[in-house]
Amino acid sequence: MIGSRPSRTAERAAVWRAAHQLQDAPLVFEDPLALVVLGESRGEAMRAAARSEKSPIARRLRTFVAVRSRLAEDELERVVAAGVRQYVVMGAGLDTFACRNPHAGLRVFEVDHPATQAWKRGRLADARIAVPESVTFVGTDLESTADRLPEILRAAGLNTEEPSFFSWLGVTPYLQRGSVLATLAAIAPLTRQGGGVVFDYVVCPEGLGSQERAGFAALAARVSTLGEPIRLHFDPSALVAEVSAMGYREVRDVGPGELEATYASDRAAGLRVGSAGRILVALG
Repeated sequence: MIGSRPSRTAERAAVWRAAHQLQDAPLVFEDPLALVVLGESRGEAMRAAARSEKSPIARRLRTFVAVRSRLAEDELERVVAAGVRQYVVMGAGLDTFACRNPHAGLRVFEVDHPATQAWKRGRLADARIAVPESVTFVGTDLESTADRLPEILRAAGLNTEEPSFFSWLGVTPYLQRGSVLATLAAIAPLTRQGGGVVFDYVVCPEGLGSQERAGFAALAARVSTLGEPIRLHFDPSALVAEVSAMGYREVRDVGPGELEATYASDRAAGLRVGSAGRILVALG
């Protein structure tokens, strides 16, 4: 984020989700609103680009974005089946789950920077995408209010006596380490008795192979020009230890091999997620 400007990386993530709908078959992640929320002109431009887009780096990026959304919604479905009725989407950007929510009785709280949230609500209105009454928008800057998130959510109507499930996708690389860990520690009590959190993160580039390191450098340069540089990397084993110490019942790190075996093995040839991004699942 820069001042009051909406997040440019949130828009890029939305573009990757939409590109997946056009360029990969069969789909890892189906989102019928992904193109609609971007607007008609952007959607037409993407359809034209889809006919010529060949970059393996772009392919890996959009695959990872699709896979992380699929994994988060798969985990959500599992906890909803077990009785969870509150879902918090942190750093929601243009994520469309709240408007296509298939789970009866599930309340959705979208947490994002006020500027990005206002932009998103404008996009929904322009695209004539109905916002269900089950959705509550919570505007806050997690960089400065991380440890106060439970009280902010409580004020917005979240029942902190009942378990909640959280997703936090495409956000942690752009925050400070302290803000990320404070947020995870603050929400841990809200996940107990059946809830949890799913979030993605990037590993230290020094541990990547030369091709992956070059791809990561290109991505880092691109988002830096948008004014939202990548500021945070984690060592997977150290991160698991830190999150486990916060009181989560089960913490599972999901790397590229497991992601590809679970979601991409029967998809189009060459569908890979790369090695820079990983996903952590922490259950309460």
